[in-house]
Amino acid sequence: MGPESDADRAGRSLLLQIHDASPPPPVVPHQPSVVTLESFAPDTIGGATLEMDPAAADDMIRRLLAARGGRDAELTEAEIRQLCAAARAAFLAEPTLLELDSPINICGDIHGQYPDLLRLLEVGGHPPPSSRYLFLGDYVDRGKQSIETICLLLAYKVRHPGAVFLLRGNHESASINRVYGFFDECKRRFSVRLWKAFTDCFNCLPVAALVGERILCMHGGLSPDLESLDQIRGIQRPVDVPDHGLLCDLLWSDPGKGVTGWGPSERTVSCTFGADKVAEFLQKHDLDLICRAHQVVEDGYEFFANRQLVTVFSAPNYCGEFDNAGAMLCVDESLTCSFKILKLSERKGETASLGSILLNAADIFS
Repeated sequence: MGPESDADRAGRSLLLQIHDASPPPPVVPHQPSVVTLESFAPDTIGGATLEMDPAAADDMIRRLLAARGGRDAELTEAEIRQLCAAARAAFLAEPTLLELDSPINICGDIHGQYPDLLRLLEVGGHPPPSSRYLFLGDYVDRGKQSIETICLLLAYKVRHPGAVFLLRGNHESASINRVYGFFDECKRRFSVRLWKAFTDCFNCLPVAALVGERILCMHGGLSPDLESLDQIRGIQRPVDVPDHGLLCDLLWSDPGKGVTGWGPSERTVSCTFGADKVAEFLQKHDLDLICRAHQVVEDGYEFFANRQLVTVFSAPNYCGEFDNAGAMLCVDESLTCSFKILKLSERKGETASLGSILLNAADIFS
């Protein structure tokens, strides 16, 4: 296959525009159901059943949405453990590489910033019938309310499995969240046993998603070991994140400015990759865009490799130390993409939705 011309690039199906936040387009409501795992055994995990009654999930969501202003949600350890078991079953019932239709909203790192997760859901529309979501990982650690953050996402997954999709980030790993805050939060508020239940759940998360057959999403990035998407499909779960190799790279690697080919990572884990590797990968697999998270970026989103890769980060004012915005990538039915932006407002601790400028296809693919 020869190199694409500018006209070819401009004519590809993926368009991008950045505009003021507005209500998302309506989607057809799906029929919610109880999540079960009839094809997997046993019927319980650590004493928790592999299904959750819709009414119980709805009540849990109601209590979580009521936890505002930094207040802890009213949850018991027993019901959280049941939630973890039901979510684990839901994840194992899905492929390791999700194949999703649009419209869908794509969110990056949350890191326990629960008020900002609530704001994202308000701006993008709560799951069905308003919106569908793909989250790219790193739900826990660093922020003050990792438990509320992950519980709300798991509860939405259990209640609306066809509308909410979660990928694994590098912090959904026992060796990482044991150190960066989640273990301590679980131990302080509940028990180490609960942290282990979350670990069992995290080990079953999907690791990548293909949206509309054109946008490849993961938490980290590309891998020198990735020759075929079937390799992602072949990753068996449950699984711990290894120190090297394909799964490690999908969760840990970063695009490298000034890098050609593959390079070392300042994280001392995985690698960096250059714009040439992005272009090569997209052409080989007939894709338009790589969407990933994993790095805080000033505007909540940042392009790389001539807009062939975008980093999305959804935790504004990250850790209270960065003056960054948070962003959500919204993909409509025609694969037209837009960003909705959250930025810290003048009133400390509050976020507001902002807008940006318009880009057309020729701007993106030229």
